[in-house]
Amino acid sequence: MGAVGLLYVGAVLIVNGVMLLGHVDARGAAPLNLFVGGLQVLTPTYLIISADGDPARIALAAGLYFFGFTYLWVGINGITDWPLEGLGWFSLVVALAAIGFAVHSWVVVGDRAFGVIWLLWSVLWSAFFLLMALHRDSLGPAIGVLAAGEGLLTAAVPAFLIIAGWWSDSVTTAVVVAVLGVVLLAASAPLGRALSASAPRTTTQPGTASGVQ
Repeated sequence: MGAVGLLYVGAVLIVNGVMLLGHVDARGAAPLNLFVGGLQVLTPTYLIISADGDPARIALAAGLYFFGFTYLWVGINGITDWPLEGLGWFSLVVALAAIGFAVHSWVVVGDRAFGVIWLLWSVLWSAFFLLMALHRDSLGPAIGVLAAGEGLLTAAVPAFLIIAGWWSDSVTTAVVVAVLGVVLLAASAPLGRALSASAPRTTTQPGTASGVQ
């Protein structure tokens, strides 16, 4: 069930990335954020109930609420046009928590690939913090590329591979994801300049979720 939710996290990150590039209005992206945000609150609730007291499973499910709340907040802000600073500071909390979940995934669970994925989510939510809390609006297009790229790299593709039974956690998988993540980060600024709308929209919100399994 977690992999199914992760698949739609990929979709919302891609849409929110396109929004940050100026091609989708915040109101237009709001419904998907609300749908996925709701799913990412219901999914961990189910996983925790069905964990039968297993601390490792509960810990992994608990992290998903951070992303569900992010997407719900983005959806609400898209409709209401509320100030973004609160969501920006919440994104910093998510970024710091993601580092802890990365360590837990690698050391306790032994899931090295998702340990790297959690770190990439930490980078993305740190970028959301810069954009919304510190008003680094010039970073919007680059963060849009980063969000859309991570939607594929850390969410949609792994989710599909898990659902299809083709995903294999290994050091090799973790290294491949890490290298692609670094390449994406390096390419986000030039790609952001190339792909941004000619007249960027004034409303800058991610979704972000942003992410999760």
